[in-house]
Amino acid sequence: MIKRRNQVSGHAEAEYAADVALAAQFDELLAQAREAEQGFRSAQARAVPTSELYPLARTLDTALTDAMRAAYAAERAEIGPRGYEDRIYRRKAKAKSAVHAWADEAERLLTMRETHRLTGIPPAPRTDLPAGIVTNVVV
Repeated sequence: MIKRRNQVSGHAEAEYAADVALAAQFDELLAQAREAEQGFRSAQARAVPTSELYPLARTLDTALTDAMRAAYAAERAEIGPRGYEDRIYRRKAKAKSAVHAWADEAERLLTMRETHRLTGIPPAPRTDLPAGIVTNVVV
């Protein structure tokens, strides 16, 4: 007796469609992350005050996070809608080179974001102090 494949649920199709839409924005999000990094690095090179550097660092963190999420979405989209419900199908699909490429890109962006969070974000400027007192707080 030959069994038919289980049909993909509507929930899995919806998640797949959302991942495909996010994956389509990957190039744009990666370009935004590059621009944010260039702005942050040039501000660091000019030794701008922390109050000006902090928003640039937060912008870079957000841009890296968005690009990383798009890369993970592209990895899931490359696996296909069956991968959302069938763990064996997902595991087998992860062996494909296209899925490996997206996984590597996502991990690279994750590493960049975590490194930036650990070493690149300056302390947040405090605004709750009386006038004339300027200090920074480590967040």
